[in-house]
Amino acid sequence: MKTRKILLPIIIVLAVVFALELYLAWENKTIVTTKIEVVSEKIPESFSGYKIVHISDLHNTEFGFRNRRLIRKIREADPDIIVMTGDMVDMYRPHISVAVRLGEELSEIAPTYFVTGNHDVKAVGREELLAGFEKCGVETLKNKKVILEKDGEKISLMGIDDPKFLDDTMSGNDRENTEKALKKLAEKSGESFKILLAHRPEMIDIYSALEIDLVLSGHAHGGQINIPGKGGIIAPGQGWFPEFYEGLYEVGETQMIVNRGLGNSAFPFRINNKPEIIIAELKSK
Repeated sequence: MKTRKILLPIIIVLAVVFALELYLAWENKTIVTTKIEVVSEKIPESFSGYKIVHISDLHNTEFGFRNRRLIRKIREADPDIIVMTGDMVDMYRPHISVAVRLGEELSEIAPTYFVTGNHDVKAVGREELLAGFEKCGVETLKNKKVILEKDGEKISLMGIDDPKFLDDTMSGNDRENTEKALKKLAEKSGESFKILLAHRPEMIDIYSALEIDLVLSGHAHGGQINIPGKGGIIAPGQGWFPEFYEGLYEVGETQMIVNRGLGNSAFPFRINNKPEIIIAELKSK
């Protein structure tokens, strides 16, 4: 009888721990695909229906052997282009090969573009990451603009380095350096619709002031833990109860999509906040 009284609480505790581990594994390894329509009168007619697959914040995570589950979902989306908005590696475990191998696979599906995040900047082997992407056909937009053309019409795709990268070449704080870098790009862009890849959503006021039409961003990890009715709890750069942590936002004339990301870093799990692929589909108004 005494043995039963001792064993019962132990069994209950073990069952609860096991159930929690199963839940966290399911929550952190189940990829969801979110479709977001971006409507603007500035989008040329030929780009209506243009699909951008947006991923962010991989942090060396793998979904199946060699990321097969992730690659399959992206392939099924049938994108026109693929963009990665930073932190593909993790500064605490910088396995460069995971990110480069994924980049190689994605560049075979569609033209693929990348901008740096704060972890990519700080990671050991960051030059190896950039060289690996270049070799496999992923274009890194280091304060650079490319023109996307379809049926004779054009839109611009711009990308800026994470502010921690800009520290290498500019004197100033993160916001000042971001504004300087983007201003140089935006001033030269004469295309009707301007898309920006930028890791940090909390700088939306800068992007909006420089008249960017659409920003694709990450960094916030969906607020890490999402409380129904309250939203995300915490995000880097924004602190507790962040304003910009997932989905579509509008500030002035600028629309911004914040990707919840795929992996985790120092905070090792997410709750009510599954890893995400975004399909941003452009619609001419």
